[in-house]
Amino acid sequence: MTSRLPATLVPRLEPVRLTLQAAADRMQDSLIGGAYSAIAREAGDGAAALFLPDGRLLVQARSLPLLLGSLIPAVEAVLKQFPADTMRDGDGYLLNDPFMGGTHLPDLTLVRPIFLQQTLIGLAATSLHHQDVGGITPGSIPPHATSIFQEGLRLPPVRSHRDSQLDALLGALLAANSRTPDLLLGDLSSQWSGTSAGGRELQQLALREGEHFLVLCDALIDQTETLTRQALLSYPDGIASWEDALDSDGVGDDPVAIRVTLEKRGDRLRIDFTGSAPQTRGPVNAAPAAVLSAALYFMRSLAPDAPNNAGCLLPLDLHLPEGSVVNPLWPAAVNARTGTVKLACNAIIGAWSGIAPHTAAAANAGVAAVIAFAGKDADGRDFTLTEVVASGAGAHAGGDGTPGISTDVSNARNTPVEIVEARTPIRIEQYGFATGSGGGGRHRGGDGLRRVYRLTDGKGTVSYRGERHRHAARGAAGGAAGALSRAWIERADGRIEALGAKAQFEWQAGDRLHVETAGAGGWGEPE
Repeated sequence: MTSRLPATLVPRLEPVRLTLQAAADRMQDSLIGGAYSAIAREAGDGAAALFLPDGRLLVQARSLPLLLGSLIPAVEAVLKQFPADTMRDGDGYLLNDPFMGGTHLPDLTLVRPIFLQQTLIGLAATSLHHQDVGGITPGSIPPHATSIFQEGLRLPPVRSHRDSQLDALLGALLAANSRTPDLLLGDLSSQWSGTSAGGRELQQLALREGEHFLVLCDALIDQTETLTRQALLSYPDGIASWEDALDSDGVGDDPVAIRVTLEKRGDRLRIDFTGSAPQTRGPVNAAPAAVLSAALYFMRSLAPDAPNNAGCLLPLDLHLPEGSVVNPLWPAAVNARTGTVKLACNAIIGAWSGIAPHTAAAANAGVAAVIAFAGKDADGRDFTLTEVVASGAGAHAGGDGTPGISTDVSNARNTPVEIVEARTPIRIEQYGFATGSGGGGRHRGGDGLRRVYRLTDGKGTVSYRGERHRHAARGAAGGAAGALSRAWIERADGRIEALGAKAQFEWQAGDRLHVETAGAGGWGEPE
């Protein structure tokens, strides 16, 4: 607890907190600002954080919740393979293996030890979604994969850098397994720059605080734990459950149940996913590192003004049944874990409303449709680009839900039309809200989004990963459910081909892809 901090150091605590948060945010800015691919530079699909030498999260950027929590198991995996006392200044460690601390294969995590006068003072970590790391479809998100081996190059924790230089053989291996090697190596360079930026600021802070640096860091983690426990104590004890379902696993046609039970006792909370579906043949399985992001998001929301570190997780017991869709066994396919994690987060929030009814809100649509475009234009030039399309936020007692927004464990920003059209032979012909898709009620749910893409020349393939095509976002307090997602191909000759929640198809110049993401639930009986 912070009460253990000497009184003379208490005034230093807030300046150190602010300095750490600013360092993590600037680290994030460096990571995204220096990236090459649109999914990183424009959509911001990356995350940055600083850790103590023992692997405890010291501070994370205010950025992408879908990746932030997953950095914790990744750093733990690196330390298990490469103990801190074996690390040297200028070393770097890389991984993406979902069965060793990663999430899915396009997300490469880079960890760098930070030294001050030959003493290890922390670790800087970045995670970035790379445009392509191999696998059976461009973009490395095959919606019909049945094994991790079909999804791309899998890296256990490896030493990637020495003396601040990428190992040439590893770089060649990464490039040889990517359809976009220049983007991969450029984005990886930006990850290294991000760790450099964070490392420099951590060194400056440690130099300024001297022998008190680690004491103050420990006190900040204690402070977050204390504030989170106090927040839990302000709610009644209880047990509550929530269940939702993915439309399918992308291979079979059956829904995939996501069930969670919360048990709040005193200043502790247990989140238990027992009752969720067994791991699936298709790629909607979510590795534990991915699901931890949903739990971290919720725990941070209990005491949002607390320092942004690992202390919020100390009152948590997280149970992920082995062999389930939220903790699959090797060699399960996992590339489509986004929808699973978002519904898991929705389920946690929904279950919490059974313990704390005054916090109840209608369900978010929870959709992040991920679309990977690839092919050749009329001149034979290759193109590859991944687009993420958001949906709507649930209504609540205080007002309507927000339309067209990535909610809770959000998954990237909107990609500007200009970038899509500059980098591909695709014209975006419609771009706006799916008007009326939010559920009705005293307060309406947020509308989803509508996109219409036309391939102007050449030919290509599209991998589409959506959700809520069958299972709508629920309303609350008498509000109506949101509308379902829809997607279809309009061929150049006028034929219409409906798409399911997971689809892959080829298209030619003149064909159009229509996407409408789901609306969120409404709140309250209509007046």
